[in-house]
Amino acid sequence: MLTVLRFSLRELARNRWLGAYALFFGAVGWALFYFGAEPDQAAASVLDLVVFLVPLVSLVVGVLCFYNAREYADLLLTQPVSRRAVFVGQYLAVAVSLAVPFAIGLAAPFLWYGMSEGAGGTLLLLLLAGLMLTLICVALAFLISDGTEDRLKALGGALVLWLFFAVIYDGLLLALIMTFPTYQLGRPLVGLALLNPFDLARIMILLRLDIAALMGYTGAIFQQFFGARRGLVITLTALSLWIVLPILLGARAYTRRDF
Repeated sequence: MLTVLRFSLRELARNRWLGAYALFFGAVGWALFYFGAEPDQAAASVLDLVVFLVPLVSLVVGVLCFYNAREYADLLLTQPVSRRAVFVGQYLAVAVSLAVPFAIGLAAPFLWYGMSEGAGGTLLLLLLAGLMLTLICVALAFLISDGTEDRLKALGGALVLWLFFAVIYDGLLLALIMTFPTYQLGRPLVGLALLNPFDLARIMILLRLDIAALMGYTGAIFQQFFGARRGLVITLTALSLWIVLPILLGARAYTRRDF
């Protein structure tokens, strides 16, 4: 697995889009600080990019890299190498190649302009949210790609999944609230929020920033039910499960796939 990881990382490191990915987040951060934003304000401004752009890039790149490495994987599988090792090695290579530029690009302007008291924790949590979303979405991209031989179908499925989590899911929750206005939906909504990793990452950051106006209904319920500290623990646990389960399902599907 480590051999596959090292070779795949060397191949992916040659792609220029990784540098552009880091430069984009760095440029956004420097622009915010240039126009006078405080660290917490800059973190709140970057939040939407982390919650929506990072998953989109991770899903698309994950699908493309899975199919681009197909011939290499076929060659590896003719050797005495387990399919699980090939799958996990390639997954980690794609996830690391996306996570490192993101972390460097996002952290650089914050560190350059200095951190105010308490802002370091906000930055770490913002980085953690982006890294966990990267791991989740690359795992989901590999899981989707396992289910079809058609690259376009897998790419379309990844985009539909992103659209569902980013836009449609919150619309469905809002429709549920409006349909049953007289019912106490606090606990059911907390459970439903755990099924959307995008919302979990957003809530995790907003619980730290304590910005009530941006919390949204589900975020306010999280804070009401669990409080800031306990809510952070629950969101981190749920995001960790979102990482582990798609990897296990993807590895299982990969081992049973007919190459």
